[in-house]
Amino acid sequence: MAALGYFVDIYDLVLFSIVRIPSLRDLGVTSQEALLEDGVMLLNMQMLGMLIGGVAWGVLGDKRGRLSVLFGSIFLYSVANILNGFVTSIPMYAVLRFVAGLGLAGELGAGITLVSEVLPKEKRGYGTMIVATIGISGAILAGFVGEYFGWRTAYFIGGGLGMLLLFLRIGVYESGMFENVKSTAHVTRGNFLSLFSNAKRFWKYLKCILVGVPIWYVVGILITFSPEFGIVLGIEQTVSAARAVSSCYLGLVVGDFLSGYLSQRFKSRRIIVLVFLVLTAGLVTLYLLSSGLSLNHFYVLCVGLGVASGYWAVFVTIAAEQFGTNIRATVTTTVPNFVRGAVVPLSLSFEALKDSWGLIPTAMVLGAITLAIAVVSILTLEETYAKDLDYLEPVT
Repeated sequence: MAALGYFVDIYDLVLFSIVRIPSLRDLGVTSQEALLEDGVMLLNMQMLGMLIGGVAWGVLGDKRGRLSVLFGSIFLYSVANILNGFVTSIPMYAVLRFVAGLGLAGELGAGITLVSEVLPKEKRGYGTMIVATIGISGAILAGFVGEYFGWRTAYFIGGGLGMLLLFLRIGVYESGMFENVKSTAHVTRGNFLSLFSNAKRFWKYLKCILVGVPIWYVVGILITFSPEFGIVLGIEQTVSAARAVSSCYLGLVVGDFLSGYLSQRFKSRRIIVLVFLVLTAGLVTLYLLSSGLSLNHFYVLCVGLGVASGYWAVFVTIAAEQFGTNIRATVTTTVPNFVRGAVVPLSLSFEALKDSWGLIPTAMVLGAITLAIAVVSILTLEETYAKDLDYLEPVT
């Protein structure tokens, strides 16, 4: 259920990147500059919704339960998806991307928390690997649908898939760890502000977020704006955003499977994430310094970027394993959404600096900063492989 929910989640999350240009042109946006500016604005509205929704769903997951968030988020983003297929103006589009972001914010955190709490501690990495690997493949379907169907139809398909998924909710049970905490008197649950009231807890929480930012630097900047990068890199044919996204997410599927498996095989989350960060740095450099590539070689490079940055499963698992049961859903839901929300400052910085610095130098600087911070963060986090999660965070 968690894996299929994330499949539809990712489908909707990347669909806008795929249909950005055809949908905006259909709504009357014609100039290249306006396509980029309106695209950034709509992407930021979606990410803003995810930031707000991440906090709300996370707190709800610790107060009401993991399942209520899992099903509620799927319902909201499915309805929003369907309504996106009816937009007739940019302001209406912006509002509905915000609502979609609210819905998309809850499913992954609730699913990963639930899976982490119900599986044996030595095997939960395999469970989260399955969730991420199956889920991320939703982007491949989004790429196919976005390429061969109209953009409105693509939104309708996403909404319909989510509604069908809700029929599978029968037979899914709540986490036993959560039920035990819920029945215990005087235990504070879902206190989001407690993550900021203790210095050690805050820095641990912040480092969990910073470890994942390079993934969304790759997806939110290099891949989302691949048509613009293709022009600057001298690729003679027009780069298709849909093909670039599908290629990247094909790599992410492989990367998430490998990173999840290797973290179990070598019994270390930290070492595997560090290796993948180094690989990401190498592929980003190759992407930005390549010129005159054929279109097919460019798409192969997008696959490579996806493989290198495909440590999402391990990254979210690390976040879930760092904190106690009474605030685990809050952390596991907010952390990936703050990472996704990092696209907002990244894209705004990219937009502000690209004209004066140039597209490639701006992307290089942003990539170097995000990767360096992520390396420092993972090196200073606790190793959590096979950690017992049945404990409470000292929150008052």
